[in-house]
Formats: sequence, structure tokens, C-alpha cells
Amino acid sequence: MLAFCWAHLRRRFFEIHAGTASPIAAETLLRIGEIYAIEREIRGQSPQQRVAIRQASTAPLVAAMQTWLRAQLNRVSSDSALAKAIRYGLRHWAGLERFLTDGRLELDTNIVEREIRPVAVTRKAALFAGSEGGGESWAIATTLIRTAILNGINPQAWLTDVLERMVSGEVRSTQLANLLPWNWRQPGTAAAA
Repeated sequence: MLAFCWAHLRRRFFEIHAGTASPIAAETLLRIGEIYAIEREIRGQSPQQRVAIRQASTAPLVAAMQTWLRAQLNRVSSDSALAKAIRYGLRHWAGLERFLTDGRLELDTNIVEREIRPVAVTRKAALFAGSEGGGESWAIATTLIRTAILNGINPQAWLTDVLERMVSGEVRSTQLANLLPWNWRQPGTAAAA
């Protein structure tokens, strides 16, 4: 079974509330906020602890919210954006509840989306590289920069040092693996023990 993202559900109600000041959307946002508050408190705990707290504290809130949303659906126009948002939530409710029984799951996909955003932005920017060769150069540069970032290294410092060492002949071709981001040590720093 898929786990669904509470941030996506929340965003639908946020946009409705921002545009219409709907009291139903406002109440939904408050209810989702209560769930997020519990998640903030349990962040960093073991999966077993998270499930126990979610079952005791969050599950009743989620069940009450589902019942409340079903009741609200009967009060709003079936063609309204609010009704569509409620139906979206109810249609995906099993996936929205999935985090309650698996402590490894997060409430939303925000962490993953933040990590892949640079890839999507770069992919769009690469469309304007000018030529196939320009696109290949762009892909190589982006791969190097993102790999450095993922290894916790300042890409500019790393690239500057690597290029200077290569141009000066300080590094032989058989030693190039030492310059890869996961092996690289900034000059003047001791190697990890």
C-alpha cells in the first residue's frame, strides 16, 4: 500500500483558505496542524517509539478528522474546490493513515522533495544549453557539483583544488581517485583516522 503525503493534502486546503477564507478549510488546517505538532515532538525517536505515540495520540485525531471531513462533504457544493479537496483526502485516506503503523515513514514527502528540487531545476535549465555538446558539459558539471554537495563538500573549494592539482601535475593519473568527493581532503586538513 502506498503512503500518501499530508503536505499535499494540506496544500489543497491552504490554497482554498487563502482564496476564500473558508471556515471548513481553516478547521482542516488546524486539525492537520495538530498532527504535525505531534510529529515535531517525536522527530528523532526510534520507529517503535514513534508508532506507539502515533497510535496513542495521532490515530484518534486522524480518525476524528476523517469523520469530520465526511460530514463536511455533505455541507458544501459538490462542484466546489473545497469538495474536491475533501474527496481527494477521503479517496487517499488509507495511504494518509499509513504512517500511523510504520514508524519509519514520515508524515510527508517534504524531505525528499527538497533533495530532488535542484535536480528538477537543473534539468529545466539544461534545456537551454545551446547544443548537444553544451548539454553534455552541463550534465558533467552538474553531476560534479551535486556529488560534492551530497558528500558535504563545498563544490567551489573542491573543484578549485582538484583543477589546480591536475593542472600543476601534482596528482598523477593513477591518483585521480583520491580527488573524488568522497575521498578528497581539503589542503591543510588531516585525513580521517
